[in-house]
Amino acid sequence: MQGGSTGIVYGGLKYQARCIADVKADANNTSFLAGTLSLKEENEVHLIRLSPSAAELVCEGLFYHPGEIWDLASCPFDSRLFSAVFASGETNGAVIWKIPELYGQSNSPPLEQLVSFDGHPCKIRSILWWPIGKHDKVISIDEQNLFLWSLDCSRKIAEVQSQESVGVLHHLSGGAWDPHDRNTVAAFCDSSLQCWDLRTMKKTNSIELVHVRDADYNPNKQHIVATAEDETGIHLWDLRMPNFPFSELPGHAHWTWAIRHNPQYDQLILSSGTDSTVNLWLTSSNNSDDSTSESQSDSPTQKMDPLLNSYTDYENSVYGIAWSSREPSMFASLSYDGRVVVESVKSYLPRK
Repeated sequence: MQGGSTGIVYGGLKYQARCIADVKADANNTSFLAGTLSLKEENEVHLIRLSPSAAELVCEGLFYHPGEIWDLASCPFDSRLFSAVFASGETNGAVIWKIPELYGQSNSPPLEQLVSFDGHPCKIRSILWWPIGKHDKVISIDEQNLFLWSLDCSRKIAEVQSQESVGVLHHLSGGAWDPHDRNTVAAFCDSSLQCWDLRTMKKTNSIELVHVRDADYNPNKQHIVATAEDETGIHLWDLRMPNFPFSELPGHAHWTWAIRHNPQYDQLILSSGTDSTVNLWLTSSNNSDDSTSESQSDSPTQKMDPLLNSYTDYENSVYGIAWSSREPSMFASLSYDGRVVVESVKSYLPRK
């Protein structure tokens, strides 16, 4: 394991920040969106791209945003669309924005509001896009409810298709949409991870845990979910056998805040935490019912340290991490002081 960072740094964010997202629909560039979280200043969304030489990060667009940005997600089929959950004073909401065509680093035209997700009785926590390709449904999650919306961006319309309350006993903080099944979403709260069938809006499964900060499906293997938890680090679960995790990772010295599977290499997992660190993990590719799991457990590779690298060149908590879909060997991280770092993990990729 190594420490520190040799990554490419972008210092254009002037304010505190938590949210960074890969622009999945940009097939020509390695690009990310980052949003600020300033209580007193006018907040911003930065469109950041890696230069063709991969030597620097360039601000391709700078857009003012009304309110503190608490959740940010890029549309998977249109690189100019993104969703943002915001707070402004006592107001909380979520909007899908469109980036104007004529934009640049300075004097960018304003963002165009396409859709506002109104009607939530509680504080909105997250907006979920179907992770792969074009889909006309979007999920919004507030502290006690799931909403499934039918989306028509060309007409600037979003209509509630169905909704369900998870009850006052739970306090939802986010969710993840199953990339293998567009009818399944996992919502996490302070005591469990719950799987919901969007066709019936009924809970189909749950994992009872300590406080879950984040969860992410493995995009390359069905039924596999990683959870980041306050006290117990990182767990990997096979949702068909939810009583026990099939693998555990130690996580971070303080809270493990975010967790992301690599979009291509199913054994690589990225995590970040309030210990001002980003960790790169190599996990077992075997879930608990694989026929090779028993022999694998006795192999030398299973006894190796799963922590491939710890990136420690941060002065604040790291709340945001995102793999690049275009170049899966690269990821971006965002610390609370607005520092964006892009790193390459090519030297750690599993040998074929």
